[in-house]
Amino acid sequence: MDEIFEICLKQAEISYKHSDVPVGAVIVQNGKILAKSHNNREKKHNVLGHAEINAIIKASKKLKRWNLSDCELYVTLRPCSMCESVIKQARIGQVYYLLDKLDYKKEFSNSKLCKVNVNNYEQMYQKMFSSFFKNKR
Repeated sequence: MDEIFEICLKQAEISYKHSDVPVGAVIVQNGKILAKSHNNREKKHNVLGHAEINAIIKASKKLKRWNLSDCELYVTLRPCSMCESVIKQARIGQVYYLLDKLDYKKEFSNSKLCKVNVNNYEQMYQKMFSSFFKNKR
């Protein structure tokens, strides 16, 4: 585990040098490192540029599948809510992290979700959505 967190810290240092929040992540499968990454949100001007998401994308490409249930994620900082959701969607079984978020670091959210029904689009979409899953099962 020391070796993996050493890599995480080196990845976090890359973020730090590029004025991004210093977070590093590594994905491991059966003891083998599949992917390593760091935050690059500021450098790439991409809100999704979190270390965990970048590592998940790399591991998924390498394995040619999105389901990473046989993998573990190692990360320097406890994942934010967005990353937690992506980790759950990727089915990653175990996440190890070094540091909890600092007390003054609160997640920002002023977004409001509003359900609407415009011109029966809800019903049209419901049929498409149901049909998709009916055909898959």
